[in-house]
Parts: sequence; structure tokens; C-alpha cells
Amino acid sequence: MPGRARSARLSAALRVAAALAAALAPAALAPAASALPAAVPAHADGAAGAPAARLRADADPAEAAVLGEEHARAHARRRSAAAGTEDYPQTKRTASLASLAASQRETNAGFAAARFGRFAEFFPSPDFGVHAALLPTGKVLLFSFERVEIDPTKETGPTDRIGRTNAGRAYLWDPARGTGPGAFRKVEPPTVLMPDGTFAPRPAPFFCAGHAFLPNGMVGVFGGNTGGKGGSGARLSFVFDPWTETWFRNADMAVGRWYPSVVTVPDGRQIIMSGQSERGTGTPTPVVERFPALRHSVPWTPYEIPVGLAAERLRVDAPFRNDYPHLFSLRDGMVYGLGRDADQQWVFDPVKETRADLPRRPADFRGYGSAVPLPAGLRGPDSVLVLGGDPRDPNTYRLTGRRWTTEQPRAFGRTQDDTLILPDGTLLTVNGALSTRDYGHGPFNPKADLKYRQVELRDARGTWRLGPAQRLPRGYHSNALVLPDGRVLVTGDELQQIANDPDITDGMDGSIELYEPAYLHQGGGRPALDGVPGRELGYGERFVAATSTAAAVRRAVLLAPTTVTHAVNTSQRHLELAVAAVRAGSGGRVGAVELRTPPSAADAPPGYYMLFLLDAKGVPSTAKWVKLGRR
Repeated sequence: MPGRARSARLSAALRVAAALAAALAPAALAPAASALPAAVPAHADGAAGAPAARLRADADPAEAAVLGEEHARAHARRRSAAAGTEDYPQTKRTASLASLAASQRETNAGFAAARFGRFAEFFPSPDFGVHAALLPTGKVLLFSFERVEIDPTKETGPTDRIGRTNAGRAYLWDPARGTGPGAFRKVEPPTVLMPDGTFAPRPAPFFCAGHAFLPNGMVGVFGGNTGGKGGSGARLSFVFDPWTETWFRNADMAVGRWYPSVVTVPDGRQIIMSGQSERGTGTPTPVVERFPALRHSVPWTPYEIPVGLAAERLRVDAPFRNDYPHLFSLRDGMVYGLGRDADQQWVFDPVKETRADLPRRPADFRGYGSAVPLPAGLRGPDSVLVLGGDPRDPNTYRLTGRRWTTEQPRAFGRTQDDTLILPDGTLLTVNGALSTRDYGHGPFNPKADLKYRQVELRDARGTWRLGPAQRLPRGYHSNALVLPDGRVLVTGDELQQIANDPDITDGMDGSIELYEPAYLHQGGGRPALDGVPGRELGYGERFVAATSTAAAVRRAVLLAPTTVTHAVNTSQRHLELAVAAVRAGSGGRVGAVELRTPPSAADAPPGYYMLFLLDAKGVPSTAKWVKLGRR
């Protein structure tokens, strides 16, 4: 008994110390101004209206006092994982993944890689990849949230949570280091105090934010989740610096945004629209903001790190009824805002700060589906292809100028799909589902129709055809991007990732698949791109790219890197470059191709692009990065 009493007193003391530490922590961290959500639950660290019981994934105060908050949270996550296997056992996850691997092999045996490409690798990731961005260093930024549940028949994310468990996380994947755990590095977001009634410090809950690239290669990230029933908008504003691999915080936005969209315009600034407000789901904001404000210079070089910069409100509004509209800056310099509602299609002038109506889009409301600015040769895009978002509608719809046309359909309708422009100018659709959490057998049921796992390919004539199946079905929160070596990274959908995790206790609760397009299976070698200028390239400027295979080069293209979430990818762009001259190497010297950059910033907003050289078969080189635009 005396031993137990001393233990109890020690435990109590540790808990008091932890409570004091938690109470004092906010004093050292200045919270940014932000409005409270409409209704703050009475109990911290729980869902709205939930009992005050501490979640299994939250840190134990006694452990935190001895081990530190992060170490204690790691212990709590392991306990949570062990408990979760009781509700959804590891044997079920392992068997499900094995079944998917078997059906993938059987299905893909009928698809020749030289015509359809192939899925080549599948490996664990420490993040769900709700957000993904290809950085100009060649690394991939993945970020999402700390899970609060590992039973895939329940909601995994902390959307409704108030307090510390409503937290974000981020990792870098370096493809040059392979596919093992050592290829990933945690880059935790800044610690913030959220205006949720608890002001508990936690890694910024910036999941379901919007993002786009700045001219200096940094990623601007805006919004996030303050918590409460259904989630509510946060005013958070950050940049991720790929050069120092560090997050930096800027001044809060004027309004909270949960599911906003962001696009980079010709002057290098970012236009931010929509998103659910601080009042919660069902209250999208019409306020349009610009980052940085005009009184600040645009971050242009890797040494210009935005810290504490403010956004500013534009005179125009954008009253989208639904979140995550597709935004595109086309060659006329205008921003085309294509809402999910058919009657909410607008064009914005970011300089004059005006809005004009576009014709009603064919078909009705569309959920999360993809949209792509179609390649237009030597100039920037002047049309957009809208596809997906409605499982009943396989058609694709093209906006050119101010006119809609119905284009060739895909094999079937799907939502939550991701469509990419490949280096050769063709399109690839991956991922998809019947609806937000339904893969064909009801919501929160990990079983899926095989068809949603099949890719679709669109050739230069606009014709679609089905291709091989990916390992996992991936719907809500799925993402994809093109890597500099021409492969495609596929990730996302935390429900499917935890339902098929080969070891739910190891901290690698996400997964990545790599797809090799058909151009990587044509036989023979690839064109070589041996060198590009290290300086900034002006518009309409001639420059030389070194290549030891000059005689094989037929085309040169710029492909913008992707930053994507929720099927919204505002950064995609594909431009052909004029080939002015080809010089074969001789006497041991490497050959060269002389190229010309696009004519204006409206054709290609300033920033980093991947340069590919292609041969007569459309086989691309491995890309090198070029910086387009001069201050």
C-alpha cells in the first residue's frame, strides 16, 4: 500500500505538472487573430457534443511531463493502433491487400505496357497524401492530418475535433533515396494556437487547405480546419520553402477558409477563393484575397522567404455555393472560376478586380472531379476540359473562350478522379469512386468495384481507352502527379490506405503507387537532357539545352509541377517550345538544341518548370528544372 500511495502521489504530481505546462504553453506562443467557430463544443479534444473522454491518440499528461509532448503522443498513437486492430484486425487488412494485389496482377496481364503503361511499384508512406506537391528540388511534399481512428468503417480524420488532436502533419519523399522509410523525412508544420476555445498548441491543422506555387518555387498554403461539427475554416497562411525544407507562417487571411482554391496569376501572385468560413460547413465565403498584398513584393528568388506577409481583399467577390472550385489562369491573363454548380461559371480579371458571367456548363451539379487546361502548342492554354464528378455522366466538357462543347466520353462516370497532362501531351486519369466514401458497395465500405481502379488514357485525337488497374481503389482525398523522370505518383485516400495497411502499428499508414506510362516501354533509349541554363529565362528568349542525343530530339516541352488536393489541380500547364536549331555533338563535345521560351507570363506564369526533350515516338527525357520569368 505505501508503494502504491507513493506511486499515486507521483502520478498525480506528474499530471499537475503536465496541466501547468499545458496552461503556460500558450503564453509563449502568440495566437494569430481569427474568429471563433459558430459553436465550440464544451469538451476539448473530442467531437462536437462528445463526452470529455480523452481520445486514445492524445498524449497522456503524465507521460508528456516525463517524456515530452511529441514522445508521449507517439506512445499514444501506438496504443491507439493496437486498440484499433481489435475493431478492424490486422489479418483483415493483410488479406485485403493480398486480394487487391492478386486481382491487379490478373487484370493487368491483359494490358501490354508498350500501349497502356504499367503499375510498377507499391510501397508504404508515413502520410496519407491528402495534399501533394512536386517541388523544384525533385522531392514530393505530402501533408494531411494526424489520424484519430484506424477503423476504415469510421471517419479517420479530425474534422470535428477540438483541441490538440486536430493537428496536421507533413513529410518529404525523396525519390533519389528509393522507396524505403529512409526516403521520407518529417517536416512538421509550425505549432499554432487555434481559436477553438482551447488554444491548445498543436501542429497547424492545415489539411483541406488550398495551395499553389510562388515564382521562387515555394508553396503557398491557405486555410485549414479550426474544428467543430463538420469542420470550420481557419485563417492560416503558410509557405513551404523547398530549399530549406521549412515551413514559414504569414499573417492570417481576412476570413477563415476550409476547402478553398488557389491559383497563381501572371504577376506571380496567388488568388484565393471560396472555402467554408469560420461559421462552419455550409457557409462558403465569397471573399477573394490576393497573396502577397500589392504593398509587398512578390517572392522571386530562393532567398526571399515570405514571413509575416499579409494577403489583401479584392474588390470583386466570388459567391460560389460550393467549395473547391476549379481555377485556371489562361493565356488571356484572366482567371476562370469553374464552380461545381452548373450555373456558377465565371471569369475574373485579377488586375481590374472584376467578374463576368460565363455560359452555364452542360449537365448539372458535379462533385469532386478533375479539370485540365488543355495543351495548346507554343502558347499557353485557352481551353479547359472538365470531367468526372458525376458517376452517372461519362461525358467530358470543354470550355473554349466563352463556349461549352461536349467532348468524347470516358468509359464510365466517376468522382474523386485525378487527371494529369503527361509530357507527351496526352491525358491520364487515375483514381475514382462512386461518391465521396462509396466505391460501389456503400459508404465506408473498403470493398470497391474493379472499374474504379482502372486508369483511362486520352490520346492526341481526344479518344479515351481504359488501361491497367492500380493496386488500391482511391477515391476521396486521392492525388496524383508527374515526376521528373516521367513516372506518375499515385497516393491518397486514407480510408483505403488504413484498410490495406500491411502493418498498422509501424507508423507507415499511407501508401504510394508508381505508374510507368507507355512512353517508358517503347524499347531503345530515351533522349538525353544533359544541361540547361542555371539562370532565369525571360519570355520569348532563346536558350540552349545540352543533349548527347541531339539527332533524336523532335520536341521540347515545359510541364508545370503539380500541387493538388481533392481533385483540384490549378497548377497544371503544358507548353511546346519552338526548336530553333539542333546541333549534333562532335569531337567529344555534347550536342545542343536551341529553344525559345513562351511569349508572355500570361502563357506561363513565372516559376519553375520541368523541361523534357522528346523523340519521334514521344518518349521523354528525364526532365531538368528551368526558372521562367525575370523580375
